[in-house]
Amino acid sequence: MTAETDARTPADEHSVGLVETQFAELFSPPNPLQLRGGTTLGPITVAYQTYGELSPEKDNAIYVCHALTGDMHAAGRMEKRRKSGWWDGFIGPGKTLDTNRYFVICANVLGGCQGTTGPASLNPESGRPYGIEFPFVTVEDIVNVQAELVRHLGIDQLLAVIGGSLGGMQVLQWAADHPEQLNAAIVLASAARLSAQGIAFNAVGRRAIYADPNFKDGQYYEQEEGPRFGLALARMVAHITYLSEDSIELKFGRRLQDSETLSHDLHSETEFQIESYLHYQGKRFVERFDANSYLYLTKAMDYFELAPNPGDLAQTLSKTDARFLVVSYDTDWLFTTAQSKEIVRALLSKQKHVTFSELSSPYGHDSFLIELDQLRELVEPFLHETLKATRG
Repeated sequence: MTAETDARTPADEHSVGLVETQFAELFSPPNPLQLRGGTTLGPITVAYQTYGELSPEKDNAIYVCHALTGDMHAAGRMEKRRKSGWWDGFIGPGKTLDTNRYFVICANVLGGCQGTTGPASLNPESGRPYGIEFPFVTVEDIVNVQAELVRHLGIDQLLAVIGGSLGGMQVLQWAADHPEQLNAAIVLASAARLSAQGIAFNAVGRRAIYADPNFKDGQYYEQEEGPRFGLALARMVAHITYLSEDSIELKFGRRLQDSETLSHDLHSETEFQIESYLHYQGKRFVERFDANSYLYLTKAMDYFELAPNPGDLAQTLSKTDARFLVVSYDTDWLFTTAQSKEIVRALLSKQKHVTFSELSSPYGHDSFLIELDQLRELVEPFLHETLKATRG
């Protein structure tokens, strides 16, 4: 349900056009990344894309943190992909993240499956894919790699870091661990910790993958077929959480897919339009995502807790002087407005600069990917004022 367009259509004046993925090698021995779980990892390859031009003062860089199933392709078109970037309506000339003004960076997260080191990468010790021998990673580890990528690009301080959902968790972690690197933090549809309900849905998704006979303890890369049925089911379950009751009723209701009457056939799996839609989402997801990455990244979300106790959150965020914009959506039941307000209260208690807005949308958690106009009304002036403040 993202605002994607066919990459075969002609680029318009508001598109960044054809883009290429770049690669950086970080944390090479003898300086590997110290992981939160106690092990080390290195070297780490990071796949990233950039849009726009870095100013001579290097003060106009914005880092975009993608959500669970996103990747570095946030805008423009790639030769080998049918779809434009997942936030193409938000990034480009004249758009909210205006590439005539800003230098935008987006990288595939550590543990991902689109070029950055992850479970499908070759283990240098064995010469085979890591599989589930890949070390456990946390949001903290993910952000440490991102912070190092920014330094690798020669940027001392970012104008802003922005992200939604898992991306918003990364923004919060960045503000807590690398406060010197950012002037502004934009947190969309996210929280300081994943709720028990979120953990529960992730657990069901992982169980679907584990139960697939083709999972083979995570070492399925040399097989003709991996755990595609389990991964598709995991995606179907997760996708339900991204929608709202209103959006499902509005788009599908109880309408049938290919008939005007009920079939009374137990084996009909796509009789209703909503069933067909979820099956389609599962099928498409399997074509572009790795099951092991799904396991690792959902577990990283489960473990994310910016502060052990709600009362400690203010202290955790006390080191940052970044300006904050926190946005929630009234139909998002996965990351609720109450969770966003917890972040806002913590920041206000430390007299931090914070702007908060709850937006109205029928699209649930996916709203930050769909309702771009109302988000633009908040983000565009916020960035403009931040840039103005940094330049004095």
